[in-house]
Amino acid sequence: MGLFSCKKIEFLLIYSNRHNGVFLWFAEAFRTILNTMKFILGTKQNMTQIFDDKGIVHPVTVIKAGPVTVAQVKKSATSDGYDAVQVGFGERAEKNINKPMKGHMKGGNYAHMKEFRVEKDATFAEGDKIDLSVFAIGDKVTISSISKGKGFQGPVKRYGFKGGPRSHGQKHSEREPGSIGGAGRDGGRVAKGKRMAGRMGSDRITLKGMTIVSIKPETGEIFVRGAVPGRRGTLIEVKSEK
Repeated sequence: MGLFSCKKIEFLLIYSNRHNGVFLWFAEAFRTILNTMKFILGTKQNMTQIFDDKGIVHPVTVIKAGPVTVAQVKKSATSDGYDAVQVGFGERAEKNINKPMKGHMKGGNYAHMKEFRVEKDATFAEGDKIDLSVFAIGDKVTISSISKGKGFQGPVKRYGFKGGPRSHGQKHSEREPGSIGGAGRDGGRVAKGKRMAGRMGSDRITLKGMTIVSIKPETGEIFVRGAVPGRRGTLIEVKSEK
């Protein structure tokens, strides 16, 4: 990226704002290239609200993120067949780690291990530390986490069914699913994918286009605008958008 440095891209952005956005698409494209290497792990803390410099209030989710340690680097030129980086985050008791995983962690007692795809020419090495300094206020990020588990739920809560009628002799049908078909078209069976009662929540949810509103390096906290799936303490994956 020697030809298109960060300062040159910032200049193009300023120039485009003053000249009706002539080079805006060009600058944004190369800024995206520079940002493809950003990723980190953290845990959800809580939600709050903060005010920006203009006095506008933003609802934010507090994520205690990093640092993460590079545990393995995969290359497409080797037997791995693709380019990726495995990172470790957090700590756990050594007695709770089996020997194969302990060898893979190379001495680290990480509580979580995750893998992120990277560019072919990425220059990561085992043992590298990644912290919040790779992100900046205003960055657009993609966030993935596991949503809250809600147990076994009926179709009214799980899918928003309206339930049965409340009158004309109906006694216990307010939250019933109603007929599920299964005759003619479905061939005398319950069709696959039929929306019925069952386990709800505990799904992997990915949110795109989330904005970083504030960063506190001294406490290792990152503030993302909007709600993030999961309970307090849920593992959060944060990576820059492509």
